[in-house]
Amino acid sequence: MRTSVTSMIIATATVVSTPAFAEDISYTVNDEAFTGYWAEAESPKGLVLIMHDWDGMTDYERERADMLAEMGYNAFALDMFGYKTPTETVDHRRAATGALYEDRERMRSLIKAGVDEALSRSDVSQMVVMGYCFGGAVALEMARSEMADTASGYATFHGGLTTPEGQTWQGDEPPVLVMHGGADSSIKMEDVATLATELEGAGTTYTIEVFSGAPHAFTVFGSDNYQERADVASWESFNRFLAAQLPG
Repeated sequence: MRTSVTSMIIATATVVSTPAFAEDISYTVNDEAFTGYWAEAESPKGLVLIMHDWDGMTDYERERADMLAEMGYNAFALDMFGYKTPTETVDHRRAATGALYEDRERMRSLIKAGVDEALSRSDVSQMVVMGYCFGGAVALEMARSEMADTASGYATFHGGLTTPEGQTWQGDEPPVLVMHGGADSSIKMEDVATLATELEGAGTTYTIEVFSGAPHAFTVFGSDNYQERADVASWESFNRFLAAQLPG
């Protein structure tokens, strides 16, 4: 079932190349070990950075990176947790994400390390950053940071949307695409409205798409929350965003 769904999603976009190769990448940040995943396109039109969900850098991110490489983009799924961080249980995941939410300086340093690793491997530097759930919050953290202009755009799938205290949107950030499930019980529509108000007030270019009946984590293949209709539609929207921000 996963194979057929993935194939259908890929078929919604124009496939212009096949992956040159893909592999796990080990890198270090302040002597800590991290593992990302690199998928390279044959003739890349741009680079996509993938921010993982709260369960860490898994086969899900590898699969999405492969899909992007098949569409003609280099892709790097970075690691925000590191080798020693347990993610097996819900409590582990809450602890891992909570530690980074409480330490935004560390979050940004890990983002920068992943960006640097991706750029060191890519022969194209124009970049879009995407994130899933926790990774969506990480993508927006980068968009609000001094690294914002490193990328041409930011996209979140059922991602965390709250702007932390002490941070603001300035209005000169690259375009932001938010894809949200209308039935998301973890990230409420009130959060979507608050973000829209903040972005509108700042003058940031943004698009928000809400998919009716889609729960939280609606893109996660094989999960109880997976909704094929919303997954396919959001992937198509993301493809259009990539085409606009990474014209090749």
